[in-house]
Amino acid sequence: MIKKVLHVYKASGIRGVFRAVLRRFTPKRAECLPLCKKLLSNGVGLEIGGPSGVFQRSGILPIYSMINRLDNCNFSDQTTWEGTINEGMTFQYDVNRAPGRQYISEASDLQDIPSATYDFLLSSHVIEHVANPLQALSEWIRVLSNEGILILLVPHKEGTFDHKRPVTSFDHLIADVENNTKEDDRTHLPEILAFHDLERDPAAGSLETFKQRSEKNVENRCLHHHVFDTALTIRLLSHMNLQIHAIENALPFHIIAIAQKTPLGQLPDNQAFFDEEAEHRRRSPFVSDKHPLAQGEGLINHAS
Repeated sequence: MIKKVLHVYKASGIRGVFRAVLRRFTPKRAECLPLCKKLLSNGVGLEIGGPSGVFQRSGILPIYSMINRLDNCNFSDQTTWEGTINEGMTFQYDVNRAPGRQYISEASDLQDIPSATYDFLLSSHVIEHVANPLQALSEWIRVLSNEGILILLVPHKEGTFDHKRPVTSFDHLIADVENNTKEDDRTHLPEILAFHDLERDPAAGSLETFKQRSEKNVENRCLHHHVFDTALTIRLLSHMNLQIHAIENALPFHIIAIAQKTPLGQLPDNQAFFDEEAEHRRRSPFVSDKHPLAQGEGLINHAS
């Protein structure tokens, strides 16, 4: 370390040393942050889950500090991540902002929130915990205003404890809607117990402890029902008639998507994101993103 400091000092002087230290301790920001700032500034939003570290001032996408107000929805008044949650004006997401309204409701059933209420919606690493992702997205889109914005972060399987599991098929997600799958669904439990990489999930404890926790998932919501890569995420958003503005991949396991609600009767034009030479594919740190999309992964399914 001392040799590196001396090398920088000889090359660039004391200012160079200060710049190097600043780069080392300043968190890497997502490249889509300026777009988020443009789309979200002064807006009123809803976050599903959270508060999320990625959106805080020290995160890769520090959205909290640039918005007007943010409300929140969590599935229970007791969660593994936040502890006790109280409804009302209690959602503290930023030290310099007044608390937002806290809802207790399922992510796939926002019955207490009127349609077209919010300018934007945030969700970081939530949709994989939801048993019926398309139903959840339908509700998230419903509460967005016309041309409202969705900021969605999804875990890429390669960077998580899901890396041994297959990516969930799109047909399965459609079947969840058709079967009206609820949060007590245990379809994926055998696969999870067989392939969950406990070495990448030390908080889960031993296999027996993990099994006991997993069997109570309807209470704790710790399981990842579904497994995502970037291609599936893009198809999911296109199916829901969302216009994608940006797709970005970031280590250790983030898929970052910025999408917009389209006017009624208008279909999105997302073909560029399905292209084998798409920029996000070339720049992704995840190996599977660089492979050609499987046949049939094009823009063939849209919400009716």
